[in-house]
Amino acid sequence: MADYHFVYKDVEGATTQWDDIQRRLGNLPPKPEPFKPPAFAPKVDADEQPKSKEWLDEREPEELEELEDDLDDDRFLEQYRKMRLAELRDAAKAARFGSIQPITGSDFVREVSQAPSDVWVVVFLYKDGIPECGLLQTCLEELATRYPATKFVKIISTDCIPNYPDRNVPTVLVYNNSAVKGTYVGLQKFGGRKLTPESVALALCHSDPVLNDGHGGSDSSRNNVMEGVRKKFIEKVVSQHEAREEYDSD
Repeated sequence: MADYHFVYKDVEGATTQWDDIQRRLGNLPPKPEPFKPPAFAPKVDADEQPKSKEWLDEREPEELEELEDDLDDDRFLEQYRKMRLAELRDAAKAARFGSIQPITGSDFVREVSQAPSDVWVVVFLYKDGIPECGLLQTCLEELATRYPATKFVKIISTDCIPNYPDRNVPTVLVYNNSAVKGTYVGLQKFGGRKLTPESVALALCHSDPVLNDGHGGSDSSRNNVMEGVRKKFIEKVVSQHEAREEYDSD
């Protein structure tokens, strides 16, 4: 006949009333602490780089999106991820332009007259083969890069205004909120043939905050324009003075 032995085990840590009495009397040793498994720690590959702030700064937006599940495990990294993506979105929104966009007559209403009310639009009317147009375009291209929150467009003069006289080009029109805010015919107000990006910027911002880099508002941008003009002027004076000194020493 088989001899079966049954061992009954209650829930781990459970005790009988008799055991509790005996422990209070000191007849039994203290009840052992219940077993607790170690806290879960995700396995990290030895070659994996730590996701520090510096490491995250080097990631592209698409990479940050892919890392979302991993970053959710750490409160700081999750908050940093959201902050970083918000900064990238704000930067993209601020830098909505950044170059001179060529348009045609049929584009004018949509691209200029119907531009958002918070956007200043600089319209460059030109004709190929006119040297003054090339000089001004070079300056406007630099300003378009420097002030990406201001919209710059260029259009052949007669496509914009039928029969527009070539003697009037280049012409710059400044629009805001569907209205013309400034008109500049020729290069005279920009400094003539010696014009620079700074002299053009100064003229455009003489009465209105036309140029905007998307950081710090229109007042900050106008201050930056003025500071740039002063810096270029000082550099020019110093350069001329050094040239005279070098000539005199010879």
